Amino acid sequence: MIPASALLMPPALGPSWLDPNNLFATYGAAFFVIALAFVFIECGLLFPFLPGDTLLFAIGLFIASGKPHLPSPGTAILALAGAAFLGNVVGYWLGRLIGVPLRQRDGRIVKRRHLEQSHAFFDKHGDRALVIGRFVPFVRTFITLVAGASQMPQRRFLTWSGVGAVLWVVVITVLGYSLGAAFPAIGKNLDVAIVAILLVSLAPVAVGWVRQHRTSDDAT
Repeated sequence: MIPASALLMPPALGPSWLDPNNLFATYGAAFFVIALAFVFIECGLLFPFLPGDTLLFAIGLFIASGKPHLPSPGTAILALAGAAFLGNVVGYWLGRLIGVPLRQRDGRIVKRRHLEQSHAFFDKHGDRALVIGRFVPFVRTFITLVAGASQMPQRRFLTWSGVGAVLWVVVITVLGYSLGAAFPAIGKNLDVAIVAILLVSLAPVAVGWVRQHRTSDDAT
């Protein structure tokens, strides 16, 4: 899911077209527009394999290091939060239209288990799932679909989704910007920082998996 550096990336971390360094080196001035598109797609179009967390982190880091063709931190955050929010709105309406049929099939990209996990996450956390789920890979993509399929009132969805979009973008982007400004060497070791962000973002999934298996073991 997550790429490494712009040099020779280990295949285990994902294809080079998902690497922020490679994207910036290849597309230059168009990089930020591509980043907006990636955030929109990951948050709304049922494609969970895009590097949302690491892309936000890299953008903050790139801005702090003075890379060209990038907006100011405030403008970047507003634009990215807007893309995330609009993606969620699209995901919500997709959920209202096709969410229930999707849960009855197991596609190549939209896996039934991902929808079921997101549904359980939504049932457990309620409205807050739209905020907490932002920081959990796969859940981030499917939670809005589940909200739509569950007929969550639109006003409540827009409110909580907006809060989640802003918090997610601000926390991850500001983290990248702050670390990049304080420790410029991180920019030369983006692959290490990306792996760290990946591990942190996957921590809630790992904890949930462990708890689920402990419950299963106790039941037996």
